[in-house]
Amino acid sequence: MSTNTEEFKDGLAGVPAAKSQVSYVNGVEGVLEYRGIRIEELAEKSSFIETAYLLIWGKLPTPEELEEFETEIRYHRRIKFHIRDMMKCFPETGHPMDALQTSAAALGLFYSRRALDNPDYIRAAVVRLLAKIPTMVAAFHLIRKGNDPIQPNDELDYAANFLYMLTERKPTPLAAKIFDICLTLHAEHTMNASTFSARVTASTLTDPYAVVASAVGTLAGPLHGGANEEVLEMLESIGTVAQVRPYVDECIANKQKIMGFGHRVYRVKDPRAVILQNLAERLFETMGQDEYYAVAVELEKVVEERLGASKGIYANVDFYSGLLYRKLGIPRDLFTPIFAIARAAGWLAHWKEQLTVNKIYRPTQIYVGEHNLAYLPMEERAVARERPPSFSL
Repeated sequence: MSTNTEEFKDGLAGVPAAKSQVSYVNGVEGVLEYRGIRIEELAEKSSFIETAYLLIWGKLPTPEELEEFETEIRYHRRIKFHIRDMMKCFPETGHPMDALQTSAAALGLFYSRRALDNPDYIRAAVVRLLAKIPTMVAAFHLIRKGNDPIQPNDELDYAANFLYMLTERKPTPLAAKIFDICLTLHAEHTMNASTFSARVTASTLTDPYAVVASAVGTLAGPLHGGANEEVLEMLESIGTVAQVRPYVDECIANKQKIMGFGHRVYRVKDPRAVILQNLAERLFETMGQDEYYAVAVELEKVVEERLGASKGIYANVDFYSGLLYRKLGIPRDLFTPIFAIARAAGWLAHWKEQLTVNKIYRPTQIYVGEHNLAYLPMEERAVARERPPSFSL
């Protein structure tokens, strides 16, 4: 077993973890493809459910296949009352991502049969997870406010139905279409932390509900999901266009991260950010301008001037998405669960791909501790100078 420290890379940065046909990123040219199709074309011509089918089964569906897939998802949107009752026991102050992770894992209790070599089982799991995750997110949001969940509306498509379940009001066609495109843009993005977590979990041949739950738990961390929430907080703290340049100057001087900018892969503006900005402008023309959009535009301009060419730091997918979600009436702490709703398609695509070439992940480590230490009897150990922190139930 190798212990060569020259082979070690913090966070496995740049280390290939799988061969995949699901998606492709070229960070220098700003290219993102799902199964070889550019994201710009999918955002314009496809729907989220069609895109999910493409990601998971590797091809665009025929009209008959898409209709059947959409019908199955509509039928399975509802959640069992046991799941709903379990949510009522969650603390009202709990974060929706924690509620989603728990609820996704609980689905496995009701569909616990693991027939990973059975195409019917795989399809049923895909349908249930895609169908029920939005319902669980919306249900917890209402339950924590003391209200009963709103039942899915079978007349509405995937994106419109989620917005409806939050408010019991049908969204406008434009709002539903823009939200659907947002889901498409967030559906997949190669081997990010949550997708890697999903593939590692899948490699043990556990059930797909545990796979998705592990990915949700990974996405919940502030270094992965949730950056769009912080973008809004930043824009609000800046306040006005006049304060943008002083803010950027201070961040650069203090080497502070500017939220919504920079990416581990992209060295140009994130192609998803380009689409999201165009969507934001379309939405604001119809529903009214967001008071901080002008601040955002000026901030992007100044950051590009100061850090674009020299550092390769440009707007990423999180920069404009929060402004869009807020205008759609979505609460801020649901931004990351919405990310999970979309990314479930990518996680399931990687789960299915992992099953076809499976070998359990078992990376090695480089041990940097001591060796050959003697066991010290209790009476010879020094008394600890500080007590460990205490906690109460």
